[in-house]
Amino acid sequence: QVQLVESGGGLVQPGGSLRLSCAISGIIGSMDTMGWYRQAPGMQRELVAGITKGGNANYADSVKGRFTISRDDAKKSVSLQMNSVIPEDTAVYYCKADIRRTGLGVPAVLWGQGTQVTVSS
Repeated sequence: QVQLVESGGGLVQPGGSLRLSCAISGIIGSMDTMGWYRQAPGMQRELVAGITKGGNANYADSVKGRFTISRDDAKKSVSLQMNSVIPEDTAVYYCKADIRRTGLGVPAVLWGQGTQVTVSS
Protein backbone atom coordinates (compact mmCIF):
# COMPACT_ATOMS: atom_id res chain seq x y z
CA GLN A 1 0.00 0.00 0.00
CA VAL A 2 1.37 3.42 -0.96
CA GLN A 3 1.34 5.99 1.80
CA LEU A 4 3.08 9.11 3.09
CA VAL A 5 5.03 8.82 6.31
CA GLU A 6 5.84 12.02 8.16
CA SER A 7 8.54 12.65 10.73
CA GLY A 8 9.68 15.63 12.74
CA GLY A 9 7.49 18.04 14.59
CA GLY A 10 7.31 18.67 18.30
CA LEU A 11 7.78 21.55 20.68
CA VAL A 12 10.09 24.43 19.74
CA GLN A 13 10.73 27.83 21.29
CA PRO A 14 9.97 31.04 19.41
CA GLY A 15 12.87 31.91 17.16
CA GLY A 16 13.96 28.31 16.94
CA SER A 17 14.11 25.86 14.07
CA LEU A 18 12.45 22.61 13.18
CA ARG A 19 12.58 20.27 10.21
CA LEU A 20 9.69 18.18 8.94
CA SER A 21 10.20 15.30 6.56
CA CYS A 22 7.84 13.14 4.58
CA ALA A 23 8.55 10.07 2.47
CA ILE A 24 6.47 7.90 0.19
CA SER A 25 6.47 4.25 1.13
CA GLY A 26 5.59 1.76 -1.57
CA ILE A 27 6.10 1.71 -5.31
CA ILE A 28 4.85 4.56 -7.46
CA GLY A 29 5.25 5.66 -11.05
CA SER A 30 6.26 9.24 -10.42
CA MET A 31 5.93 12.19 -8.05
CA ASP A 32 4.45 15.45 -9.25
CA THR A 33 3.80 18.48 -7.04
CA MET A 34 4.41 18.00 -3.33
CA GLY A 35 3.55 20.31 -0.50
CA TRP A 36 3.03 21.03 3.15
CA TYR A 37 -0.23 22.24 4.64
CA ARG A 38 -1.16 23.15 8.18
CA GLN A 39 -4.28 23.39 10.23
CA ALA A 40 -4.54 25.30 13.47
CA PRO A 41 -7.42 24.67 15.92
CA GLY A 42 -10.65 26.16 14.61
CA MET A 43 -9.04 27.12 11.32
CA GLN A 44 -9.17 25.74 7.81
CA ARG A 45 -6.26 23.80 6.41
CA GLU A 46 -3.97 26.11 4.48
CA LEU A 47 -1.08 25.70 2.08
CA VAL A 48 2.28 26.45 3.65
CA ALA A 49 4.60 25.60 0.77
CA GLY A 50 4.57 23.63 -2.45
CA ILE A 51 7.23 22.43 -4.87
CA THR A 52 6.74 21.25 -8.42
CA LYS A 53 8.42 18.37 -10.18
CA GLY A 54 10.76 20.91 -11.75
CA GLY A 55 11.74 22.29 -8.37
CA ASN A 56 9.76 25.54 -8.45
CA ALA A 57 8.63 26.46 -4.94
CA ASN A 58 5.87 28.72 -3.68
CA TYR A 59 5.14 29.83 -0.14
CA ALA A 60 2.38 31.34 1.92
CA ASP A 61 3.12 35.00 2.61
CA SER A 62 3.22 34.26 6.34
CA VAL A 63 6.22 31.93 6.00
CA LYS A 64 8.20 33.52 3.17
CA GLY A 65 11.81 34.03 4.13
CA ARG A 66 11.50 31.70 7.12
CA PHE A 67 10.54 28.30 5.70
CA THR A 68 12.19 26.35 2.90
CA ILE A 69 10.70 23.38 1.08
CA SER A 70 12.87 20.86 -0.73
CA ARG A 71 12.44 17.50 -2.40
CA ASP A 72 14.55 14.45 -3.10
CA ASP A 73 13.01 12.41 -5.87
CA ALA A 74 15.49 9.56 -5.45
CA LYS A 75 14.29 9.14 -1.88
CA LYS A 76 10.68 9.98 -2.77
CA SER A 77 10.66 12.58 -0.05
CA VAL A 78 9.92 16.21 0.69
CA SER A 79 11.10 18.31 3.62
CA LEU A 80 10.18 21.58 5.24
CA GLN A 81 12.88 23.53 7.06
CA MET A 82 11.23 25.91 9.50
CA ASN A 83 13.38 28.75 10.85
CA SER A 84 12.57 31.73 13.06
CA VAL A 85 9.32 30.10 14.11
CA ILE A 86 6.64 32.13 15.84
CA PRO A 87 3.67 31.04 17.99
CA GLU A 88 1.37 31.54 15.01
CA ASP A 89 3.14 28.63 13.31
CA THR A 90 1.57 26.27 15.85
CA ALA A 91 -0.58 23.77 13.97
CA VAL A 92 -0.81 20.22 12.73
CA TYR A 93 1.30 19.98 9.59
CA TYR A 94 0.32 17.67 6.75
CA CYS A 95 2.38 16.50 3.82
CA LYS A 96 0.65 16.12 0.44
CA ALA A 97 1.90 14.42 -2.70
CA ASP A 98 0.42 14.29 -6.19
CA ILE A 99 1.62 11.04 -7.68
CA ARG A 100 1.04 8.76 -10.61
CA ARG A 101 0.67 5.08 -9.91
CA THR A 102 2.61 2.44 -11.76
CA GLY A 103 1.23 0.80 -14.86
CA LEU A 104 -1.34 3.11 -16.44
CA GLY A 105 -0.06 6.12 -14.49
CA VAL A 106 -3.37 6.89 -12.85
CA PRO A 107 -3.01 10.11 -10.79
CA ALA A 108 -3.60 10.01 -7.07
CA VAL A 109 -3.30 12.33 -4.10
CA LEU A 110 -1.63 11.18 -0.90
CA TRP A 111 -1.85 12.84 2.50
CA GLY A 112 0.37 12.26 5.49
CA GLN A 113 -1.05 11.50 8.91
CA GLY A 114 -0.17 14.93 10.26
CA THR A 115 2.44 15.99 12.80
CA GLN A 116 1.97 18.51 15.60
CA VAL A 117 4.20 21.57 15.72
CA THR A 118 3.94 23.70 18.83
CA VAL A 119 5.82 26.97 19.17
CA SER A 120 5.94 28.06 22.78
CA SER A 121 8.35 29.21 25.42
